[in-house]
Amino acid sequence: MPALTIRKLSDALIITDLQNDFCKGGTLEVPLADQIVEPINKILPLFPFVVSTQDWHPPNHISFKAQGGPWPPHCVRETHGAGLHPGLNQKEIDLRIYKGEFPDREAYSGFQETRLAHELKKRDITRVFIVGLTTNYCVKETAQDALKHGFTTVVLTDLIRAVNLRPEDEKHTLEKLARQGIRLASAILFCSGTGGNPG
Repeated sequence: MPALTIRKLSDALIITDLQNDFCKGGTLEVPLADQIVEPINKILPLFPFVVSTQDWHPPNHISFKAQGGPWPPHCVRETHGAGLHPGLNQKEIDLRIYKGEFPDREAYSGFQETRLAHELKKRDITRVFIVGLTTNYCVKETAQDALKHGFTTVVLTDLIRAVNLRPEDEKHTLEKLARQGIRLASAILFCSGTGGNPG
């Protein structure tokens, strides 16, 4: 894949929850999640700063069905399921952010009760690109919070995957993000310089 036409020191890539439990064979498998791993690897060297976020839940997390939540147990801290996908080139990751560590609180966003905003701002990051899982939960809320913190926010729509409880959940989520001022782009297009550059 050709290099980005514009590479700025003020750009960062956020890889959202690309974890074993959300990928093939995981307890909360997202359809086609494994397909985005290698394309993400290809763009990692293009960014001067790369962040990964991970759900890091206690065994009694509020989101689990046993506690009345909507999901089966997933991404329990220190388990294989909470680890990053083994195909992801983790050597390119500069910062790992763990979220959802409190048993009584949801935390879909990588910014919620973490140091992510502080770490980005102290490095003079002004624009973030978001990839990963899942479009209508953690990607969405991470993008929304990035915008609230003042970052120009770009979601790379070919490097995300959704949990579609209803057939058009992902479509509606992306439309909502665009209305809120979050930019949608294709990694293939802006990396090749043929168009779609988010500017």
